[in-house]
Amino acid sequence: MNKPRIVVTVNGDGTVSAETLDILGDRCLDYIAVLEDLIGGKVQSSAFTDDYTRQHHTAQEQQVNRDVDPA
Repeated sequence: MNKPRIVVTVNGDGTVSAETLDILGDRCLDYIAVLEDLIGGKVQSSAFTDDYTRQHHTAQEQQVNRDVDPA
């Protein structure tokens, strides 16, 4: 698993965009307030990345691996 990251971009028009990377599931939502504090603004729009649903797949894979005898 990669280290969780947040990529923040300040655009030429002064707007700021941010994307969370390798922050799985709804934990990414915790960073909205952190980002708002950092930039002194409010989120205008947001969307889930593929990482939002990746947590569910990982949990299912772990369950499958526990059910398999490694011998």
